[in-house]
Amino acid sequence: MRIALNLKGISYRYIPVSSLETGEYHRLNPQGLLPALHIGDHVVPQSSAILSYIEERYPDPSLLPDDPALRAQARGFAAHIASEMHSLTVQRVRHFLRDKLGDSEAEVKQWVLHWLGLGFTALEETLAQRQIQSPFCFGDRPGWADLHLIPQMSNARRLGHDLSPYPLLLSVEQRCVVLDAFRSARPEAQPDFPKPDDLA
Repeated sequence: MRIALNLKGISYRYIPVSSLETGEYHRLNPQGLLPALHIGDHVVPQSSAILSYIEERYPDPSLLPDDPALRAQARGFAAHIASEMHSLTVQRVRHFLRDKLGDSEAEVKQWVLHWLGLGFTALEETLAQRQIQSPFCFGDRPGWADLHLIPQMSNARRLGHDLSPYPLLLSVEQRCVVLDAFRSARPEAQPDFPKPDDLA
């Protein structure tokens, strides 16, 4: 969400959940998950819904290609990340496997790396099959697909997944991470990201 807002040049205020009173975030967003966008009297949960709102409310510059087929491909690429990869590797899923089902840390890691491997392989093949190769996923500027891809690659590294088999994905990442829209959106750049002293 932060990347999308940055790419469109939309100002916003980032509010850490930790700055709210106990239970306040769950009252605002009964799903209890991040992120959520507070717009006037409305709270929009889930990244996909938030991105759709941003794109519809602020259509210029678009996060999607002009060509309808490429637009659909970009949405499909992003949906694969959101539905088939990210949702399977989030912390609460991993904790359930470990704490409720009794899987060992090694078994949980094997499970996570299995799904990440399938997902990244599919994404790499998708980029390889493009009729016209481009510097970003589906065009000459970063957009819908890229803003899903880059955080997932960062998460994959944190979870111990080797990304070297995916040169096309890595080349897109290299172009994105130097852009301020991506740099300033990283978790490490947010005010509530744990500092080294906090982890001691």
